[in-house]
Amino acid sequence: NTVSNLIFIVPPIYGAIQTHKDGLEKRYLAAYLCLTAVGLGSWCFHMTLKYEMQLLDELPMIYSCCVFVYCLYECFKYKNTVNYPLLFLLITYSFVVSIVYLNLKEPVFHQIMYGTLVSIIVLRSVYIVLWVYPWLRGLGYTSLTVFLMGFFLWNVDNIFCDKLRALRDKMPPVVGAVTQFHAWWHILTGLGSYLHILLSLYTRTLFLKHRPKVK
Repeated sequence: NTVSNLIFIVPPIYGAIQTHKDGLEKRYLAAYLCLTAVGLGSWCFHMTLKYEMQLLDELPMIYSCCVFVYCLYECFKYKNTVNYPLLFLLITYSFVVSIVYLNLKEPVFHQIMYGTLVSIIVLRSVYIVLWVYPWLRGLGYTSLTVFLMGFFLWNVDNIFCDKLRALRDKMPPVVGAVTQFHAWWHILTGLGSYLHILLSLYTRTLFLKHRPKVK
């Protein structure tokens, strides 16, 4: 569960380096680095299981999604423009969620706030691939499907944890390791998030007529 967070760390660092090299907008550099921060926080939490490290895992999930929302909803604006009302709204959202969660300490609250942001991202992404750039459907749907597969396995792991542990005890170590569905949640949601940033960046560069290619 610790090592599986590398998917949150290595690809986004590469993406950040490429974004910087290509001279693309800083918001996408921030998106990649925020995803890396989620991976580092999750790594620290799963390595220590301390409450402080749990916050380092969960709160950056909110912050990174806010950056994703800003990037996605600003795809069709002229270069070097800043949407201050949206920026203020997202910063306020992040601040309020952080304060409430630190006092409430209720995981369901965090899940609802995170799920709200993910839903906003999904709706905007679907709009883009259905009505604006239909040829991006492959990338858009792959990102969504991979993310939802991770979410599904996370729930399976939560619900059937005891049964999976008992089953794992009877398996060879290597086979048992690949049934760690929480680790698969990291891998699949990390990959899905990375592909989402790529989709957002592709949409943005198409609008700016950069004639991008994704390899």
